[in-house]
Amino acid sequence: MKNWLSKIFLIFIIIFTSVSFASAWDDTGHKLVAYIAWQQMSPHTREQAVKLLLSAPEDSDLSVFYLQDSRSDAAKQLELFMIASTWADIVRDKKFKTRYAKYHHGTWHYLDTFWRENNGKVEIVTDLKSDEENALERIHTFDKMLRDSSVSDEDKAIALAWILHLVGDIHQPLHDSGRVTDVEPKGDQGGNLFLLSPKDATGENRLNLHWYWDSIIGRNIPRFFDACDSDYIPPIAQEIMKKYPYSTMQSRLEFGQFDKWQQEGFQIASTKLYPLTLIRNEAPSEAYKKQSFQIAQEQIALAGYRLGQMLNQIFDNQLTEENTNKTYQGTKSAKATAEIGDIVVHSGWFDIYTKVNLEAERAHLDNFAYYLKNEPKLIGYIAYFTGNGDEAELIKRRAIKAKNYLMKEYNLPNSQIVLINAGNYTKTTFILQPMLSSQPPPKFFM
Repeated sequence: MKNWLSKIFLIFIIIFTSVSFASAWDDTGHKLVAYIAWQQMSPHTREQAVKLLLSAPEDSDLSVFYLQDSRSDAAKQLELFMIASTWADIVRDKKFKTRYAKYHHGTWHYLDTFWRENNGKVEIVTDLKSDEENALERIHTFDKMLRDSSVSDEDKAIALAWILHLVGDIHQPLHDSGRVTDVEPKGDQGGNLFLLSPKDATGENRLNLHWYWDSIIGRNIPRFFDACDSDYIPPIAQEIMKKYPYSTMQSRLEFGQFDKWQQEGFQIASTKLYPLTLIRNEAPSEAYKKQSFQIAQEQIALAGYRLGQMLNQIFDNQLTEENTNKTYQGTKSAKATAEIGDIVVHSGWFDIYTKVNLEAERAHLDNFAYYLKNEPKLIGYIAYFTGNGDEAELIKRRAIKAKNYLMKEYNLPNSQIVLINAGNYTKTTFILQPMLSSQPPPKFFM
């Protein structure tokens, strides 16, 4: 009982001081991204994400956000996941000196592409350089860490917390932009130097463009009666997902192409966020406010979908590899798999009798397509097991449907996706597996 009360007290201190410190940042957008990502994640991915976060080093304070109270495990896990998405901002608080010194990294939150307007056109400024350690570089680094079996769970927990935050960061367009003007010859620090308040404004009355965008959700949908996250976040997220459903966004996900994600944000910032109607030291027009809120919602949806499927790709693929290795034991394919193991980059399983979520099924196909799209030398094999009797035709049709989806949605050539009848097997499944085109087809359980 004493330990439980101490934990509650510590969480109160952390959250209270973080909220007090939050005059320079907003957590609502990050929690919305995390909530939307959570909806895309498979049960296994959720389980692994929570397991990692609870393995975080004690001095990070990450695990204290999981309370041992009377709520359901599902509610507590989602809460932990959402708060973890804001942890990279929480550790900015200098009141916790040890934690600040170890975990805070200011340059990791953004990657400014420097630019100026020249005769109404965007011109890249090449003589200003970005920080070597930046949001994009860190996302690549932490993505690799989460996929590396040699990395400890403690280190992966910190990597995951940063991934949850940085994917959200680079979808806030001003985290991708440094606008150069005569007033800001070294860039406007993502709009931080572009004031929307009178020159003589001080304290809370002093508003800059970056903070306007960071806090844009709360400006349009305020928290009434100090609503808690479990009451405030889900309705907003559901409305965003309804307005921008996965089905209409999936062709834009660009799995693993983090550079493109950052450049998308830059394009928005440089072409839409500084219109002639936006005047320094004046409040934005109603038209600007409306457009900004729409852009922000779309970016939050896109970030959430990308983050959720990115984590599925990481954690579900690890599970597939584990299960595949177990299944191959004692079979003829064990030797064949060992020989081609170095070039197998992804595999996915489907069971025709399992009621899988359609979005999750598409996610596996999207992950598969990502590898084929980015490496023309890969051949994507869809090996389907004919099962017994009447099942055979149904399984084959499912495999053909998967191939047609990949060709239509990703413009993959017919020659890059090959169907293989892998014969009878005890399970009614088919496997997706890309291989180097110079290699022979995989010998699935044959």
